Amino acid sequence: MRILGGYAQTELGHGSDVSGLETTATYDIKTDEFIIHTPNPKATKWWPGDIGIHCTHTIVFAKLVIDKNVFGVLPFLVQLRDCDTFMPCEGIKCGDMGPKFGYNSKNNGWCSFDQVRIPRD
Repeated sequence: MRILGGYAQTELGHGSDVSGLETTATYDIKTDEFIIHTPNPKATKWWPGDIGIHCTHTIVFAKLVIDKNVFGVLPFLVQLRDCDTFMPCEGIKCGDMGPKFGYNSKNNGWCSFDQVRIPRD
């Protein structure tokens, strides 16, 4: 129960239209890492459940880019917050969306990524 997970697909500017997602996961062959990036405000992940307060990790759906070639949308496991302090990790902005009419038991939130590096394995 140390890791609390979420699912981040929907984007502010595209809803759940997976083909329109703008978040990228660029593979850096030199470091063997993926670089998760939110290129603009409409690519902010919007409405994911439990990301507002509780999630320490999430599955981020992003377009895979290798050598400037796009290979479609894939899932990537990304740590959002420190497991002890729940503070956002470096390069990550996230927060709660506030009160939801008739649905306050779920802490829907938002998150964006500024060149966040994650190892390939």
